[in-house]
Amino acid sequence: MAAFPPVDEQMQILMRGVDFGDPLTYTNMERELRARLEESAATGRPLRVYCGYDPSSPDLHLGHTISMRKLRQFQDLGHDVIFLIGTFTGIIGDPSDKESARKQQSLTEALEKAQTYADQAWAVLDPARTTVRYNHEWLKELSFEQIVQLASNFTVQQFLARDNFSKRYATGDAIWLHEFFYALMQGYDAVALNTDVQVGGTDQLFNLMAGRKLMEAFGLKPQIVLTSPILVGTDGVQRMSKSTGNTIGVNDPPGIMFTKVLNIPDSAVRNYAELVTRWPQAQIDRFFHDAETGVIDMRELKHRLAWEIVSIFHGDAEAGKAAEDAARMHQGEAPSDAPAFQVRAPVGIVDLLHAAGAVTSKSEGRRLVQQGGVRLQGETIKEVDFVVEPDSQERTLQAGKRKFLRLVS
Repeated sequence: MAAFPPVDEQMQILMRGVDFGDPLTYTNMERELRARLEESAATGRPLRVYCGYDPSSPDLHLGHTISMRKLRQFQDLGHDVIFLIGTFTGIIGDPSDKESARKQQSLTEALEKAQTYADQAWAVLDPARTTVRYNHEWLKELSFEQIVQLASNFTVQQFLARDNFSKRYATGDAIWLHEFFYALMQGYDAVALNTDVQVGGTDQLFNLMAGRKLMEAFGLKPQIVLTSPILVGTDGVQRMSKSTGNTIGVNDPPGIMFTKVLNIPDSAVRNYAELVTRWPQAQIDRFFHDAETGVIDMRELKHRLAWEIVSIFHGDAEAGKAAEDAARMHQGEAPSDAPAFQVRAPVGIVDLLHAAGAVTSKSEGRRLVQQGGVRLQGETIKEVDFVVEPDSQERTLQAGKRKFLRLVS
Protein backbone atom coordinates (compact mmCIF):
# COMPACT_ATOMS: atom_id res chain seq x y z
CA MET A 1 0.00 0.00 0.00
CA ALA A 2 1.40 3.37 -1.04
CA ALA A 3 2.08 5.92 1.69
CA PHE A 4 1.15 9.55 1.11
CA PRO A 5 1.82 12.72 3.12
CA PRO A 6 -0.96 13.78 5.51
CA VAL A 7 -4.07 15.01 3.70
CA ASP A 8 -3.83 18.47 5.30
CA GLU A 9 -0.28 18.83 3.98
CA GLN A 10 -1.36 17.72 0.50
CA MET A 11 -4.29 20.13 0.50
CA GLN A 12 -2.08 23.06 1.47
CA ILE A 13 0.22 22.34 -1.47
CA LEU A 14 -2.38 21.44 -4.08
CA MET A 15 -4.81 24.30 -3.44
CA ARG A 16 -2.14 27.00 -3.54
CA GLY A 17 -2.73 29.26 -6.54
CA VAL A 18 -6.04 27.59 -7.45
CA ASP A 19 -8.65 30.07 -8.63
CA PHE A 20 -12.06 29.54 -10.21
CA GLY A 21 -13.32 33.12 -10.12
CA ASP A 22 -16.22 31.76 -8.08
CA PRO A 23 -16.12 31.11 -4.29
CA LEU A 24 -18.80 28.40 -4.44
CA THR A 25 -16.91 26.38 -7.05
CA TYR A 26 -13.75 26.74 -4.98
CA THR A 27 -15.51 25.43 -1.86
CA ASN A 28 -17.04 22.48 -3.71
CA MET A 29 -13.81 21.44 -5.45
CA GLU A 30 -11.81 21.85 -2.25
CA ARG A 31 -14.25 19.59 -0.39
CA GLU A 32 -14.24 16.97 -3.16
CA LEU A 33 -10.45 16.95 -3.42
CA ARG A 34 -10.07 16.43 0.33
CA ALA A 35 -12.52 13.52 0.22
CA ARG A 36 -10.70 11.95 -2.73
CA LEU A 37 -7.32 12.34 -1.00
CA GLU A 38 -8.69 10.74 2.16
CA GLU A 39 -9.99 7.84 0.10
CA SER A 40 -6.59 7.57 -1.59
CA ALA A 41 -4.83 7.49 1.79
CA ALA A 42 -7.19 4.78 3.06
CA THR A 43 -6.86 2.53 0.01
CA GLY A 44 -3.27 3.28 -0.98
CA ARG A 45 -4.40 4.05 -4.53
CA PRO A 46 -2.74 7.13 -6.04
CA LEU A 47 -4.98 9.61 -7.81
CA ARG A 48 -4.98 9.76 -11.62
CA VAL A 49 -4.30 13.35 -12.59
CA TYR A 50 -3.97 14.87 -16.03
CA CYS A 51 -3.80 17.95 -18.17
CA GLY A 52 -4.06 18.20 -21.94
CA TYR A 53 -1.86 20.28 -24.25
CA ASP A 54 -2.85 20.90 -27.85
CA PRO A 55 0.09 20.96 -30.29
CA SER A 56 -0.84 24.22 -32.03
CA SER A 57 2.91 24.83 -32.43
CA PRO A 58 6.03 22.70 -31.87
CA ASP A 59 7.06 24.56 -28.72
CA LEU A 60 5.80 24.77 -25.15
CA HIS A 61 5.95 28.17 -23.47
CA LEU A 62 5.87 29.43 -19.88
CA GLY A 63 2.08 29.59 -19.96
CA HIS A 64 1.97 25.81 -20.35
CA THR A 65 4.19 25.31 -17.31
CA ILE A 66 1.61 26.72 -14.87
CA SER A 67 -0.52 23.57 -15.10
CA MET A 68 2.58 21.41 -15.49
CA ARG A 69 3.86 22.60 -12.11
CA LYS A 70 0.54 21.61 -10.55
CA LEU A 71 0.98 18.17 -12.13
CA ARG A 72 4.49 18.01 -10.66
CA GLN A 73 3.08 18.76 -7.20
CA PHE A 74 0.78 15.76 -7.53
CA GLN A 75 3.75 13.66 -8.67
CA ASP A 76 5.87 14.71 -5.72
CA LEU A 77 3.02 13.72 -3.39
CA GLY A 78 2.96 10.22 -4.89
CA HIS A 79 0.12 10.42 -7.41
CA ASP A 80 0.01 9.27 -11.04
CA VAL A 81 0.25 11.93 -13.75
CA ILE A 82 -0.81 11.75 -17.39
CA PHE A 83 0.64 14.30 -19.81
CA LEU A 84 -2.01 14.29 -22.52
CA ILE A 85 -1.11 15.64 -25.95
CA GLY A 86 -4.24 16.79 -27.76
CA THR A 87 -3.43 15.46 -31.19
CA PHE A 88 -7.14 15.26 -32.04
CA THR A 89 -8.51 18.25 -30.11
CA GLY A 90 -5.65 20.16 -31.73
CA ILE A 91 -7.32 19.68 -35.11
CA ILE A 92 -10.01 22.16 -34.04
CA GLY A 93 -8.07 24.21 -31.51
CA ASP A 94 -9.48 25.44 -28.22
CA PRO A 95 -11.89 28.36 -28.77
CA SER A 96 -11.89 29.30 -25.06
CA ASP A 97 -9.72 32.41 -25.42
CA LYS A 98 -10.61 33.28 -29.01
CA GLU A 99 -13.04 35.79 -30.44
CA SER A 100 -12.75 34.18 -33.88
CA ALA A 101 -12.36 30.60 -35.06
CA ARG A 102 -8.90 29.08 -35.04
CA LYS A 103 -7.39 27.88 -38.30
CA GLN A 104 -7.87 24.13 -38.48
CA GLN A 105 -4.98 21.73 -38.97
CA SER A 106 -4.79 18.09 -40.00
CA LEU A 107 -4.04 15.18 -37.69
CA THR A 108 -0.74 14.73 -39.52
CA GLU A 109 0.24 18.33 -38.79
CA ALA A 110 -0.76 17.97 -35.15
CA LEU A 111 1.28 14.77 -34.79
CA GLU A 112 4.33 16.44 -36.30
CA LYS A 113 4.15 19.33 -33.83
CA ALA A 114 3.52 16.91 -30.94
CA GLN A 115 6.85 15.16 -31.45
CA THR A 116 8.73 17.76 -29.38
CA TYR A 117 6.15 18.16 -26.60
CA ALA A 118 7.09 15.23 -24.40
CA ASP A 119 10.81 16.07 -24.35
CA GLN A 120 10.07 19.69 -23.45
CA ALA A 121 7.73 18.58 -20.65
CA TRP A 122 10.66 17.10 -18.74
CA ALA A 123 11.75 20.64 -17.92
CA VAL A 124 9.04 20.45 -15.25
CA LEU A 125 7.73 16.88 -14.97
CA ASP A 126 9.53 13.74 -13.80
CA PRO A 127 9.75 11.45 -16.87
CA ALA A 128 9.97 8.36 -14.67
CA ARG A 129 6.59 9.15 -13.14
CA THR A 130 4.74 10.50 -16.17
CA THR A 131 2.54 8.67 -18.66
CA VAL A 132 2.30 10.35 -22.07
CA ARG A 133 -0.94 9.79 -24.00
CA TYR A 134 -2.39 11.12 -27.27
CA ASN A 135 -6.12 11.71 -27.51
CA HIS A 136 -6.44 10.72 -31.17
CA GLU A 137 -6.12 7.17 -29.82
CA TRP A 138 -9.77 7.24 -28.73
CA LEU A 139 -11.34 10.34 -30.30
CA LYS A 140 -10.76 9.31 -33.90
CA GLU A 141 -12.47 5.99 -33.15
CA LEU A 142 -15.79 7.55 -32.07
CA SER A 143 -18.73 6.82 -34.35
CA PHE A 144 -21.21 9.51 -35.42
CA GLU A 145 -23.77 7.83 -33.18
CA GLN A 146 -21.46 8.17 -30.18
CA ILE A 147 -20.82 11.84 -30.98
CA VAL A 148 -24.57 12.47 -31.06
CA GLN A 149 -24.86 10.80 -27.66
CA LEU A 150 -22.11 13.04 -26.26
CA ALA A 151 -23.77 16.16 -27.68
CA SER A 152 -27.11 15.22 -26.11
CA ASN A 153 -25.68 16.06 -22.68
CA PHE A 154 -25.44 19.78 -23.45
CA THR A 155 -27.65 22.61 -24.68
CA VAL A 156 -26.83 25.30 -27.20
CA GLN A 157 -27.62 27.88 -24.51
CA GLN A 158 -24.85 26.49 -22.31
CA PHE A 159 -22.31 27.10 -25.06
CA LEU A 160 -23.64 30.51 -26.02
CA ALA A 161 -23.34 31.62 -22.40
CA ARG A 162 -19.55 31.31 -22.65
CA ASP A 163 -17.93 34.74 -22.79
CA ASN A 164 -16.11 34.30 -26.10
CA PHE A 165 -19.15 32.85 -27.87
CA SER A 166 -21.58 35.37 -26.37
CA LYS A 167 -19.45 38.27 -27.64
CA ARG A 168 -19.34 36.84 -31.13
CA TYR A 169 -23.07 36.09 -31.08
CA ALA A 170 -23.88 39.63 -29.94
CA THR A 171 -21.81 41.19 -32.74
CA GLY A 172 -23.04 38.78 -35.40
CA ASP A 173 -19.60 37.20 -35.89
CA ALA A 174 -19.51 33.59 -37.01
CA ILE A 175 -19.59 30.77 -34.45
CA TRP A 176 -18.81 27.58 -36.31
CA LEU A 177 -20.54 24.38 -35.28
CA HIS A 178 -17.29 22.44 -35.10
CA GLU A 179 -16.10 24.80 -32.33
CA PHE A 180 -18.80 23.35 -30.06
CA PHE A 181 -17.24 19.90 -30.55
CA TYR A 182 -14.06 20.95 -28.74
CA ALA A 183 -15.61 20.84 -25.26
CA LEU A 184 -17.23 17.49 -26.10
CA MET A 185 -13.90 16.00 -27.13
CA GLN A 186 -11.99 17.38 -24.16
CA GLY A 187 -14.75 16.19 -21.86
CA TYR A 188 -14.54 12.72 -23.36
CA ASP A 189 -10.80 12.63 -22.59
CA ALA A 190 -11.74 12.44 -18.90
CA VAL A 191 -14.04 9.49 -19.64
CA ALA A 192 -11.41 7.66 -21.68
CA LEU A 193 -8.75 8.16 -19.01
CA ASN A 194 -11.14 7.70 -16.04
CA THR A 195 -9.34 10.41 -14.11
CA ASP A 196 -9.65 11.70 -10.56
CA VAL A 197 -8.38 15.22 -11.22
CA GLN A 198 -7.91 17.49 -14.23
CA VAL A 199 -5.93 20.71 -14.03
CA GLY A 200 -5.95 23.69 -16.37
CA GLY A 201 -6.29 27.44 -16.68
CA THR A 202 -9.30 29.44 -15.54
CA ASP A 203 -10.27 29.91 -19.20
CA GLN A 204 -10.67 26.12 -19.42
CA LEU A 205 -13.28 25.81 -16.68
CA PHE A 206 -16.19 25.12 -19.05
CA ASN A 207 -14.25 22.35 -20.81
CA LEU A 208 -13.13 20.81 -17.53
CA MET A 209 -16.67 20.85 -16.16
CA ALA A 210 -17.83 19.18 -19.39
CA GLY A 211 -15.57 16.30 -18.40
CA ARG A 212 -17.36 16.01 -15.06
CA LYS A 213 -20.75 15.97 -16.75
CA LEU A 214 -19.75 13.30 -19.27
CA MET A 215 -18.16 11.12 -16.60
CA GLU A 216 -21.44 11.17 -14.69
CA ALA A 217 -23.31 10.30 -17.90
CA PHE A 218 -21.05 7.26 -18.31
CA GLY A 219 -21.60 6.16 -14.71
CA LEU A 220 -18.14 7.25 -13.53
CA LYS A 221 -17.23 9.27 -10.48
CA PRO A 222 -16.80 12.86 -11.75
CA GLN A 223 -13.31 14.26 -11.71
CA ILE A 224 -12.23 17.17 -9.55
CA VAL A 225 -11.07 20.20 -11.51
CA LEU A 226 -8.38 22.63 -10.41
CA THR A 227 -7.80 25.81 -12.40
CA SER A 228 -5.09 28.45 -12.08
CA PRO A 229 -4.89 32.06 -13.27
CA ILE A 230 -3.67 32.80 -16.78
CA LEU A 231 -0.11 33.96 -17.47
CA VAL A 232 -0.07 37.10 -19.58
CA GLY A 233 2.30 37.30 -22.53
CA THR A 234 5.29 39.56 -22.97
CA ASP A 235 2.92 42.35 -24.02
CA GLY A 236 1.44 42.30 -20.52
CA VAL A 237 -2.13 42.32 -21.85
CA GLN A 238 -3.16 39.19 -23.73
CA ARG A 239 -2.64 35.66 -22.47
CA MET A 240 0.61 34.05 -23.54
CA SER A 241 -0.06 32.40 -26.88
CA LYS A 242 1.90 31.42 -29.97
CA SER A 243 -0.81 32.88 -32.17
CA THR A 244 -0.21 36.35 -30.72
CA GLY A 245 3.59 36.01 -30.71
CA ASN A 246 3.95 37.10 -27.07
CA THR A 247 5.56 33.96 -25.69
CA ILE A 248 8.65 32.96 -23.74
CA GLY A 249 9.49 29.44 -24.86
CA VAL A 250 10.58 26.68 -22.51
CA ASN A 251 13.41 25.99 -24.97
CA ASP A 252 14.36 29.64 -25.53
CA PRO A 253 18.15 30.13 -25.06
CA PRO A 254 19.02 31.55 -21.61
CA GLY A 255 19.98 34.97 -22.94
CA ILE A 256 16.80 35.34 -24.99
CA MET A 257 14.67 34.17 -22.06
CA PHE A 258 16.39 36.58 -19.67
CA THR A 259 15.97 39.53 -22.05
CA LYS A 260 12.31 38.76 -22.71
CA VAL A 261 11.56 38.75 -18.99
CA LEU A 262 13.40 42.06 -18.54
CA ASN A 263 11.23 43.58 -21.24
CA ILE A 264 7.81 42.63 -19.85
CA PRO A 265 5.71 45.60 -18.67
CA ASP A 266 5.94 46.49 -14.98
CA SER A 267 2.25 45.64 -14.62
CA ALA A 268 2.95 41.98 -15.52
CA VAL A 269 5.80 41.35 -13.07
CA ARG A 270 3.63 40.12 -10.16
CA ASN A 271 1.72 37.80 -12.51
CA TYR A 272 5.02 36.15 -13.53
CA ALA A 273 6.36 36.11 -9.97
CA GLU A 274 3.30 34.32 -8.61
CA LEU A 275 2.76 31.86 -11.46
CA VAL A 276 6.22 30.97 -12.77
CA THR A 277 8.77 31.27 -9.96
CA ARG A 278 9.65 28.98 -7.06
CA TRP A 279 9.47 31.92 -4.65
CA PRO A 280 7.25 31.52 -1.56
CA GLN A 281 4.39 33.99 -1.37
CA ALA A 282 6.00 35.76 1.59
CA GLN A 283 9.14 36.39 -0.48
CA ILE A 284 7.07 37.69 -3.41
CA ASP A 285 5.20 40.06 -1.10
CA ARG A 286 8.49 41.28 0.39
CA PHE A 287 10.01 41.95 -3.06
CA PHE A 288 7.03 44.03 -4.13
CA HIS A 289 6.94 45.90 -0.83
CA ASP A 290 10.62 46.79 -1.36
CA ALA A 291 9.85 47.94 -4.91
CA GLU A 292 6.89 50.06 -3.80
CA THR A 293 8.86 51.71 -0.96
CA GLY A 294 11.94 52.40 -3.10
CA VAL A 295 14.29 49.90 -1.45
CA ILE A 296 14.80 48.40 -4.90
CA ASP A 297 13.66 49.69 -8.28
CA MET A 298 11.51 47.75 -10.72
CA ARG A 299 14.44 46.99 -13.00
CA GLU A 300 16.24 45.25 -10.12
CA LEU A 301 13.11 43.24 -9.38
CA LYS A 302 12.88 42.25 -13.04
CA HIS A 303 16.53 41.14 -12.95
CA ARG A 304 15.77 38.90 -9.96
CA LEU A 305 12.70 37.56 -11.75
CA ALA A 306 14.62 36.91 -14.97
CA TRP A 307 17.43 35.14 -13.08
CA GLU A 308 14.90 32.93 -11.26
CA ILE A 309 13.04 31.94 -14.43
CA VAL A 310 16.20 31.18 -16.41
CA SER A 311 17.54 29.19 -13.45
CA ILE A 312 14.39 27.05 -13.39
CA PHE A 313 14.79 25.97 -17.01
CA HIS A 314 18.55 26.23 -17.60
CA GLY A 315 20.24 26.13 -14.19
CA ASP A 316 22.06 28.65 -11.99
CA ALA A 317 25.22 28.86 -14.12
CA GLU A 318 23.32 29.80 -17.28
CA ALA A 319 21.19 32.25 -15.32
CA GLY A 320 24.33 33.97 -14.05
CA LYS A 321 25.81 34.13 -17.53
CA ALA A 322 22.57 35.54 -18.94
CA ALA A 323 22.53 38.21 -16.23
CA GLU A 324 26.09 39.25 -17.10
CA ASP A 325 25.20 39.42 -20.80
CA ALA A 326 22.12 41.52 -20.02
CA ALA A 327 24.31 43.97 -18.10
CA ARG A 328 26.70 44.20 -21.04
CA MET A 329 23.84 44.78 -23.50
CA HIS A 330 22.44 47.50 -21.25
CA GLN A 331 25.79 49.28 -21.62
CA GLY A 332 25.77 48.76 -25.39
CA GLU A 333 28.23 45.85 -25.34
CA ALA A 334 27.71 42.54 -27.11
CA PRO A 335 26.71 39.48 -25.07
CA SER A 336 29.28 36.69 -24.68
CA ASP A 337 27.59 34.47 -27.27
CA ALA A 338 27.18 37.19 -29.92
CA PRO A 339 28.50 36.03 -33.32
CA ALA A 340 31.62 37.65 -34.76
CA PHE A 341 31.58 39.26 -38.22
CA GLN A 342 34.83 40.09 -39.98
CA VAL A 343 35.20 43.52 -41.58
CA ARG A 344 38.26 43.54 -43.82
CA ALA A 345 37.17 46.29 -46.20
CA PRO A 346 34.75 49.22 -46.08
CA VAL A 347 31.16 47.95 -46.23
CA GLY A 348 27.78 49.66 -46.26
CA ILE A 349 25.75 49.18 -43.10
CA VAL A 350 22.78 47.66 -44.93
CA ASP A 351 25.00 45.18 -46.78
CA LEU A 352 26.75 44.30 -43.50
CA LEU A 353 23.50 43.65 -41.67
CA HIS A 354 22.25 41.40 -44.46
CA ALA A 355 25.53 39.52 -44.92
CA ALA A 356 25.79 38.89 -41.16
CA GLY A 357 22.24 37.53 -40.99
CA ALA A 358 21.04 40.27 -38.64
CA VAL A 359 18.18 41.01 -41.06
CA THR A 360 16.43 38.78 -43.57
CA SER A 361 16.59 41.30 -46.42
CA LYS A 362 18.29 44.53 -47.34
CA SER A 363 14.95 46.34 -47.34
CA GLU A 364 14.48 45.24 -43.71
CA GLY A 365 17.97 46.53 -42.97
CA ARG A 366 17.17 49.92 -44.48
CA ARG A 367 13.96 50.18 -42.47
CA LEU A 368 15.81 49.28 -39.27
CA VAL A 369 18.38 52.02 -39.86
CA GLN A 370 15.69 54.57 -40.74
CA GLN A 371 13.84 53.71 -37.51
CA GLY A 372 16.96 54.31 -35.43
CA GLY A 373 17.31 50.64 -34.53
CA VAL A 374 20.99 50.16 -35.45
CA ARG A 375 23.84 51.21 -33.14
CA LEU A 376 27.60 50.98 -33.48
CA GLN A 377 29.43 51.17 -30.16
CA GLY A 378 26.27 52.61 -28.64
CA GLU A 379 25.93 55.40 -31.24
CA THR A 380 22.80 55.34 -33.42
CA ILE A 381 23.49 55.05 -37.15
CA LYS A 382 21.21 57.56 -38.87
CA GLU A 383 22.03 57.16 -42.57
CA VAL A 384 21.31 54.10 -44.72
CA ASP A 385 24.47 54.79 -46.76
CA PHE A 386 26.71 54.72 -43.64
CA VAL A 387 29.96 52.85 -44.31
CA VAL A 388 31.63 50.69 -41.66
CA GLU A 389 35.43 50.86 -41.90
CA PRO A 390 37.84 48.11 -40.74
CA ASP A 391 39.25 48.68 -37.26
CA SER A 392 41.86 46.87 -35.21
CA GLN A 393 39.61 47.06 -32.15
CA GLU A 394 36.58 44.81 -31.69
CA ARG A 395 33.34 46.79 -31.88
CA THR A 396 29.71 46.05 -31.03
CA LEU A 397 26.96 46.42 -33.59
CA GLN A 398 23.38 46.25 -32.28
CA ALA A 399 20.46 45.60 -34.64
CA GLY A 400 17.11 46.01 -32.92
CA LYS A 401 16.68 45.15 -29.26
CA ARG A 402 18.19 41.68 -29.15
CA LYS A 403 20.60 41.13 -32.05
CA PHE A 404 24.26 41.87 -31.49
CA LEU A 405 27.37 41.37 -33.61
CA ARG A 406 31.02 41.56 -32.64
CA LEU A 407 32.84 43.31 -35.50
CA VAL A 408 36.41 42.15 -35.87
CA SER A 409 39.06 42.93 -38.46
